[in-house]
Amino acid sequence: MSTDADVIVVGAGLAGLLCARRLGERGHVVRVLEAGDAPGGRVRTDLVDGFRCDRGFQLLNPAYPAVRRYVDLPGLDLRAFGRGVEVLTARGRSTLADPLRHPSLLAATLRSGYLRPGELARLGRWLAPAVGPVDRLLAGPDRRLADSLDRAAVDGRLRHEVLEPFLAGVLAEADGATSATFVRLLLRSFLRATPAVPSLGMQALADQLAQLPPGTVTTGARVTRVARVAGGVEVDGDLRLRGRAVVVATDPVSAAQLTGVAAPLLGGLRTWWFAAEQPPACSALLRVDGRGAAAGPVVNTVVMSNAAPSYAPPGRHLVEATTLLPSDAGEQDVRRHLDELWAVSTQRWQVVARHDLPEALPQVRPPLQARRPVDLGDGLFVTGDHRDTSSLQGALVSGARTATAVHQHLAVA
Repeated sequence: MSTDADVIVVGAGLAGLLCARRLGERGHVVRVLEAGDAPGGRVRTDLVDGFRCDRGFQLLNPAYPAVRRYVDLPGLDLRAFGRGVEVLTARGRSTLADPLRHPSLLAATLRSGYLRPGELARLGRWLAPAVGPVDRLLAGPDRRLADSLDRAAVDGRLRHEVLEPFLAGVLAEADGATSATFVRLLLRSFLRATPAVPSLGMQALADQLAQLPPGTVTTGARVTRVARVAGGVEVDGDLRLRGRAVVVATDPVSAAQLTGVAAPLLGGLRTWWFAAEQPPACSALLRVDGRGAAAGPVVNTVVMSNAAPSYAPPGRHLVEATTLLPSDAGEQDVRRHLDELWAVSTQRWQVVARHDLPEALPQVRPPLQARRPVDLGDGLFVTGDHRDTSSLQGALVSGARTATAVHQHLAVA
């Protein structure tokens, strides 16, 4: 039976794009079908009145091994954030920053009250597995983050006012249920490099991976059914195509509907983008609230244009704020909290965009399963960060290893 391509990839997110690129490099004819109007999946950037607003507060960590291997980092013209955090507490505002990167903030860091030898030592012992071999870390015991920190007697201000508020926005959860091993893997990367964004927005990463032969990617092509047929696999929807193999590289919920794999728990985020005539601060440090979740809905906020001036038109400034979903917090709740976090009035700030991402991140519960099967048999494959780790690193690793599995299947067939 004739086929339309060697491989049909359903979904043009990072995993699907890298999978398609790797298969093309191995000489296979690939078609990519994307339901949206452009490649990128969850990694997209909207240009609104000269402001670059990523769909969700996303950062690229250049320490990720897959990023170093598959991404042209100089071509992205990265803009790094500050290496540290600013914290609002009941006692005022404190700064905790890397003195090697920010020597001018050394005095403020020493005054913060977070450098208590006992707590630093306990946190260091808890974090120690993250700086050793990854295989050893993955082979060790795993439990909920909150339980793991309790067990290590990490129970002071550094945990409750800095670490947990910071991780809430990274993990899209605030109850400490995430795998401690997974958190150590994330912190390992944060220790090795400073997260950044491309000067033209996170879309630039997707656009780079989407540099495939003309005609490879078809946008506006929704797939509603995937079925194994004689000689291959068929996809149906806006287009009906057959391939010797099909890779489902959609979001986790759609992947579950198309393939029958179990959908993971998903964490939601809402990102607000505000235009300001004057920046509320001069730093490019992330700001969090150390007073607890009851203080307000914002889990992190930063002046994006301080880190990446290209995110705002000349003479304007762009401020990001993230809240967790589900939430009934409205714009005025967010503004009230930002007034406190930045110690300025935000009433004259204009809302540039708001992105609701109820399925922003797969939740990672213990024990961590760092690799899930991608080969579903008979030419059907599934890829994405939900098959590896919940991160850009996981998406890229999944796409690459799925391409290898597909190539092996086609060689045998």
